[in-house]
Amino acid sequence: MDIGRFGVWHPLFSRAPARRLRAAAQEIESLGFGTLWFGEAPGGKEAFSTAGILLAATSRIVVGSGIANIWGRDATAMAAGAAALGEAYPGRFLLGVGVSHAPLVASRGHDYSRPVAAMSAYLDGMEVAAVNLPAADPPPPTLLAALRPRMLELARDKADGAHPYFVPPEHTALARKTLGPDRLLAPEQAFVLESDPAAARAVARRHTTGYLALPNYANSLRHLGFSDDDLADGGSDRLIDAIVAWGDPAIVARRVAAHLEAGADHVALQPLSPEGPDLDDALAQLRTLAPHLPR
Repeated sequence: MDIGRFGVWHPLFSRAPARRLRAAAQEIESLGFGTLWFGEAPGGKEAFSTAGILLAATSRIVVGSGIANIWGRDATAMAAGAAALGEAYPGRFLLGVGVSHAPLVASRGHDYSRPVAAMSAYLDGMEVAAVNLPAADPPPPTLLAALRPRMLELARDKADGAHPYFVPPEHTALARKTLGPDRLLAPEQAFVLESDPAAARAVARRHTTGYLALPNYANSLRHLGFSDDDLADGGSDRLIDAIVAWGDPAIVARRVAAHLEAGADHVALQPLSPEGPDLDDALAQLRTLAPHLPR
């Protein structure tokens, strides 16, 4: 599967009206990006429904879930959904799966106490279910939303790679070391085309504040050497600058190149907008950035 070196991740891919979503997907495809990435969260569309809308609206671009929540459907349903899209759109669907976060899992009535064990058992269940499903050619790759070593090891041993979110290039280097040379590594990178430090960091903090309250992301950053002071109040300048690339297109492109140099196969770019998620602003930033990305 050719997912390209660059993709686009945006929260509104799973929330915007279908007509708006189709138009945005078509423009992003025309800009030359290789993959569209979408999340699955409360208040948004179901993952396979979102993927179907995006795939039907486009002709070339790969569509990847980033991620489909394992607590939202059992392993048999996850395997069946991926097989159906893989058969209908050969070589164009990538399945990213993840364990989500403790507060969200608890709200569904599940136990989050052993996420790595839960993911391992879930992948085993998907493998068993796949035996009785129509075979897609090629089969859709499965990536894990892996941040820390044990989940990255699981991505190496039982999946096709990892789709880390909310990570700097330093994490990409550690992830590649754990995954080895043959697994797909596709980190997400948030950015804003804004050169004024105060304005750029204000946009970035609106993005980081909610994520830093989630233990998965906070612990991942602690593992990389960030302190509790760095994590407070939406993030220190040091943390903000590590997680969100900001500046002119050339500066943002250098951050993307840093992920590739650290071992990424692909970088999923997330444009941040001053007033919160905004597809019009995101598309404008992508039009400006696309010609500057490393080839």
